[in-house]
Amino acid sequence: MKSIISSLTSKTGLRLAMVGVLASLVSAVSHANDERGKQLYANCVACHQADGSGMKLLNAPAIAGLSEKYIANQIQKFKLGHRGGDPKDATGLQMRPMATLLTSEADIAAVSKYIASMEPKPAEATITDGNAERGKTLYATCQACHQADGSGNDLLNSPSLLNQHDWYLAAQLHKFKEGVRGSNPQDTTGAQMRPMAMMLADEQAVKDVVAYIQSLNK
Repeated sequence: MKSIISSLTSKTGLRLAMVGVLASLVSAVSHANDERGKQLYANCVACHQADGSGMKLLNAPAIAGLSEKYIANQIQKFKLGHRGGDPKDATGLQMRPMATLLTSEADIAAVSKYIASMEPKPAEATITDGNAERGKTLYATCQACHQADGSGNDLLNSPSLLNQHDWYLAAQLHKFKEGVRGSNPQDTTGAQMRPMAMMLADEQAVKDVVAYIQSLNK
């Protein structure tokens, strides 16, 4: 009996030791991926800044805290030319060569995880003539994808709109309206957004809905 108990104890101890080793390996791999993501992000700092808050001078949006899935999808779009491939998309064309520096799925995943881990920061308003009350009515068509609070929905490939620069939101709405973004046949999620943007009748409507989105940050 003692030998049986001793054998069982030994096997249990071995299993626990193996579980401990595997946990250590998983932790080590995760740490290595985090470090890899940080290293890769060094190529993004010049435009998006070290904290991911973006830079108007270079037309770079805030990306800190966006979901891993959304970030990875956008990087793939830029790499493949599904986004930023239109000659009229000057700012998108800036991003394409940066996306091509990520040569593997593992690198895209690593940098996406690092960006998603950043703490978003409030964006200063630059559009001052938008009417948030009118914008609230216009935003009703956006809720199904971006949610009432603007936090987005990964299942619908819809990014969070919170803590994003108003000038960037307005610029992207214009791109969708004009077909500069979302017209590539391979950009299925962009194609979903185009008709939504086209419902905004004029420049004032764009400003109004953006003003309302900005009010969701408060």
